[in-house]
Amino acid sequence: MRPPHWIAAWVLLLHGCAADQPPQAPSTRTDIRDCSTDPPYLPPTVTNTTARLAALRDTMRAHGIHAYIVPSTDAHMSEYISRRDARLAWMTGFTGSAGTGVVTLDRAALWTDSRYWTQAERQLDCNWELQRTTWIESIGLWILEAVPVGGNISLDPFLFSIDTWNSYRQALHGSGRNLVPIETNLVDEVWGDQRPPLPSSKIYSLLEEFTGSSWQEKVAGIRQQMEQHVRRPTAVLLSGLEETAWLFNLRGDDIPYNPVFYSYTLLTNTNISLFVDKERLSAEALGSLQAGCPGPLCVELQEYGQARTHLRNYAQGNVTIWLGTEYTTYGLYGVIPEEKLLEDSYSPVMTAKAVKNAKEQELLRAAHVRDAVAVIQYLLWLEKMVPQGQVDEFSGAQHVDALRRAQKYNHGPSFESISASGLNAALAHYSPSNGSSRKLSADEMYLSDTGGQYLDGTTDITRTVHWGVPTALQKEAYTRVLMGNIDLSRLVFPPNTAGRTVEAFARRALWEVGLNYGHGTGHGIGNFLSVHEWPVGFQSNNVPLTPGMFTSIEPGYYRDGEFGIRIEDVALVVEAQTKHPSGEKPFLTFEVVSLVPYDRNLIDLSLLSPEQIRYLNTYYETIRARVGPELQRQGLEEEYGWLQRSTEPFPLGSAATAATATVGTLAIASLLSALLTGLQA
Repeated sequence: MRPPHWIAAWVLLLHGCAADQPPQAPSTRTDIRDCSTDPPYLPPTVTNTTARLAALRDTMRAHGIHAYIVPSTDAHMSEYISRRDARLAWMTGFTGSAGTGVVTLDRAALWTDSRYWTQAERQLDCNWELQRTTWIESIGLWILEAVPVGGNISLDPFLFSIDTWNSYRQALHGSGRNLVPIETNLVDEVWGDQRPPLPSSKIYSLLEEFTGSSWQEKVAGIRQQMEQHVRRPTAVLLSGLEETAWLFNLRGDDIPYNPVFYSYTLLTNTNISLFVDKERLSAEALGSLQAGCPGPLCVELQEYGQARTHLRNYAQGNVTIWLGTEYTTYGLYGVIPEEKLLEDSYSPVMTAKAVKNAKEQELLRAAHVRDAVAVIQYLLWLEKMVPQGQVDEFSGAQHVDALRRAQKYNHGPSFESISASGLNAALAHYSPSNGSSRKLSADEMYLSDTGGQYLDGTTDITRTVHWGVPTALQKEAYTRVLMGNIDLSRLVFPPNTAGRTVEAFARRALWEVGLNYGHGTGHGIGNFLSVHEWPVGFQSNNVPLTPGMFTSIEPGYYRDGEFGIRIEDVALVVEAQTKHPSGEKPFLTFEVVSLVPYDRNLIDLSLLSPEQIRYLNTYYETIRARVGPELQRQGLEEEYGWLQRSTEPFPLGSAATAATATVGTLAIASLLSALLTGLQA
């Protein structure tokens, strides 16, 4: 769905009009494609898609289709998908987590956001045009230019959310072109028996010590919301994989880095239907689900592929079905009569999951302590090994993953580790491979964005370091990114504040000198679930910040072809201790739970205000108090010494003047005043 105009203007203010920049001169770089030469220059990271496109076009002609839209998600609107569902990656060679491809009978194009522009230039061959935006309006205009009047534009309705389907329909409305859903996925037809098989690993129950409440208590809570809703819905439909996993305290391994499994749930006032491959349920999981049979807490197991048929039959009765439009596909939505729908952006399960109870908060805090141990081990190892020339990006990523696996309760990484040196760090989501990996150098910036899955929580942390002598620009940019991280982390704000309202605090220090970054400032995070957990964060479609929510805070700066910087911490929304009481609803702030010090070599203390330095020193005291004992408990005395050196208090005498800090505060206050006016308009 297109955001309201004032929100769109706000997004453009944050990210710049990158799509409207003038075309650049032909590149002299060897790491990206150059389609302007004859023959075109293609780096070794490119996939040849000529045969695949020809086969897809033959299939399109057989179905009478003039344009076919290929998304990067699966039937559950997952951000991270299995290899079996990686249709866009197979079709284009582009492996970024966000993108849309459109293939006509004679053209092909990929749309993606600024995180992935350089990656796309490295992976696409010259069969593909790169469109540097993700707005559906842009895709629609391109289609109108490429497809004649009367042409059929088709897509798989089980791979597009309700809102996305409606956006395409609106973009093509009145154009004389036809938007035609086709349930046979054409990419799957072309992929054939090369497509990876269905998963077969076991689906298992979490032990009680790793859950915030029993699944029966969670079901009771959702049913209570149903009863209290003015529309009195009779059922809730769950399509997001993490929704069902969270509700029943079950986990699986169907999606890399995400402990979820293919499933749907239909929860009514009196029945629970779980659509899943029941042969994969462990004995403990099966016993847990059916311990209350017969009765309202008995989970009836149905075949995964029967979800749509069951939903259609249920919708024929006197019912109202509550669903979240962000995670429900048009293919499911279309079988429910409009008058029987209750639509919100997110289901009540998604919003309940986002607010962690006291036990879940403690579990996540504990996971971050052990995670900090692994990251500190890694940073010390790098300090010793990089000057010897013995580490490249790929071996570094493997090493930090191995250090995490050695920690208690670890179940592997929470995403593919980003280990990026020099110019590769300018790619916000670059991940190295064994075949193409830069050697780490003491003369270059190094960005490590990694995370772990633990039975008690999910982690995500980014640290940027330099082992030599950074340039003046690198040091200033790093410090300003750190200032943004601090300013947002220590912010006190009113209850019911949307993340987008305060997001500018993370950018202020960069904006002051004409710098910026082109990605979001943060995302929610799960309890042994998704590393990117909606609907928490700082984007326009996130819900207001509430105590118990965890979000990342991750400003950055990227200089294409040179270096990149990102500093990311996970923080818990908590009640603030303010000088004056604020009534029944206290003001809020953040408690940072990531516990790894920043690179002292890159901090220019003269840019920091006294308040920012005091915050750093207090944060470092917390790191010492929480991580120090765990390092000693694990017998890591060298790492303990490193931690003590890295968390020495910073002197206040070298801070920026109070006058300079005040000017910045007044500027951001003025900006926020204008934004709040827009919110209230």
